[in-house]
Amino acid sequence: MKIPINIPYLGREEISVVTSILKNGALTSSANQGGKYVQEFEKSVSSFVNSKYTIAVNSGTAALQAALYALDIKHGDEVLIPSFTFVATANSVYSTGAKPVFVDILKENFTMDPNDLQKKITKNTKAIVPVHLYGNVAYLDRISEIAKKFNIPIIEDSAQSLGSTFKKKHTGTFFEMGCFSMYPAKVMTAGEGGFIVTNNKKLRDKLLMIRNHGMLKGYDTRLLGLNLRLPEINAAIATVQMKKLPKFLKTREKNAKLLSKLLSKSNLDLPVERKNENVNWYLYTISTSKRNMLLKKLNAKGIGAASYYPIPVHKTPFYKSKTKLPITDWAASSVLSLPIHPKVTKKNIEFIAKTVSEIL
Repeated sequence: MKIPINIPYLGREEISVVTSILKNGALTSSANQGGKYVQEFEKSVSSFVNSKYTIAVNSGTAALQAALYALDIKHGDEVLIPSFTFVATANSVYSTGAKPVFVDILKENFTMDPNDLQKKITKNTKAIVPVHLYGNVAYLDRISEIAKKFNIPIIEDSAQSLGSTFKKKHTGTFFEMGCFSMYPAKVMTAGEGGFIVTNNKKLRDKLLMIRNHGMLKGYDTRLLGLNLRLPEINAAIATVQMKKLPKFLKTREKNAKLLSKLLSKSNLDLPVERKNENVNWYLYTISTSKRNMLLKKLNAKGIGAASYYPIPVHKTPFYKSKTKLPITDWAASSVLSLPIHPKVTKKNIEFIAKTVSEIL
């Protein structure tokens, strides 16, 4: 029995729409508004998360880059981010010429610690990028208070949290911009892709140019942009996946609740939703001092458990920061994610829980 940590759920509808585009030959569009499927996809996202505008791009990293460009982040600026995240958060900042400043996390849900955030604000801080890790919603109320006090814009890194809500409001829609990923391991996929949501028309218009070489009408570059366009094939896959997303999320929640029930008597720190929070259960993440042993034995049994992230960004060879982040270091050596994606069956969940209990 092999149970991967995450796997895309694709069917006949995705194959059919891709075949149709290949026959038609309209693979992409350099028009300001994007191609037919890009526009259709953007409308479906706006409807789902309740945002005025969605701007589709070719990756979650591109979404973060475009959002930073839209705020005119540049060399000499500082952007506050957690280190306990995928490296794309930091790389997007670094690519603008700005300096990523690493902030510690909270033990409760592995998201940005507002107290450490406030300590690290300087006159050069030009943006804050909280990450909704594993689908867990960052402590936005407190982060918002701090940002308002210092007049700093916020970009939500919502790459892992499509479908997560706090007080019935979707992640990505609380502040200036929210950035999402559609990598195959996410809760829905485009193959590769990403998007930005915003309620600000000026930012939306700017983002449409940024994703297309800074052009408005063609060959009239008005600001710095890149080719961040989402191809029509990817947009079409994503449009089909958006229709399936509510069902995907429901299955993930069902699997997460069953796994929590079966592991309730184990000596593990299990994930718990806080008040007013609904998590998308992108990754079911536990913590234990026996992480490495547990991970090795689960993998040997065919269970695709995984550690996200064993090396925090500030300790990677490229960044080599001496910043002290004690909770980040603890999490990097303690967390373990278990499979609960829609292709995981009840029998799989029971096997995972039984195996974990036996190992411990």
